[in-house]
Amino acid sequence: MAIKVTASDVNRLRQATGAGMMDCKKALTEAEGDFDKAVEILRKKGQKVSAKRADRDAKEGSVFIKANADATTATIIELNCETDFVARNEDFQALGNSIVELADKEAPANLESLMALTMDGKSVEETLTDAMGRIGEKLQIRTFEIVKGDKVVSYIHPGARIGVAVAFTGKTDNEVAQVGKDIAMQIAAMNPISVDKDSVPQEIINKELEIGMEQAKAEGKPEKIWDKIAQGKLNKYFRENTLLHQDFVKDTSKSIAQYIKSELGADITVSAFKRVQLGQS
Repeated sequence: MAIKVTASDVNRLRQATGAGMMDCKKALTEAEGDFDKAVEILRKKGQKVSAKRADRDAKEGSVFIKANADATTATIIELNCETDFVARNEDFQALGNSIVELADKEAPANLESLMALTMDGKSVEETLTDAMGRIGEKLQIRTFEIVKGDKVVSYIHPGARIGVAVAFTGKTDNEVAQVGKDIAMQIAAMNPISVDKDSVPQEIINKELEIGMEQAKAEGKPEKIWDKIAQGKLNKYFRENTLLHQDFVKDTSKSIAQYIKSELGADITVSAFKRVQLGQS
């Protein structure tokens, strides 16, 4: 005789798994009313979705940021899905916020450690698998970053496709918040490769010098000034691509370094930043 599945049974399973009403009803029917078996059926559905969509691109989604209570640390994750429709879903947003809050609390060493953390009795990896069963799309955490400093300011660009965290060192106070937001918005818009020229990787410097030499040669410049021309082009590269040397977009008469000095004094500077862009990090 078929087991009658009640509305309260379905609701209980929905509360426990987050799965849709019809999925819960089908699982309970298949499990002949056995709650634990129904949970396992829903989990296997998520695993099947995960395996089926393993080779699909998940380049939509959202960037999530959580700062700790004293704003000395900011945690960033990029949670991906396949479509923008799912990315805007409340369940997807709640999942991303739950994971980034857990990461902020536990401070895992890397993405692998984050995936192993426990939330609501399951690992983050298992939680994502279960969510795939409910949502029907591939989900993954592509990026996980932690930024630390004497004071850290975070910023999510409208649409949540770009997130930035900026760390300051030095004696900081509430004034850092507005300056930090300005700088975070600068980073979101201008995408600098490093804080300053001293932190640019040597291989990039070598490549830019090589390009400058080749351009000087192609333009027919005398060989004796090729080095000087290449160095000049490298300095221009630093001005355009390193944060402290970039022109401040709100007042191009100042560099970012000059803007910080004028607003916060000479003893405060940016020590680090992370910029996470959806699908590109």
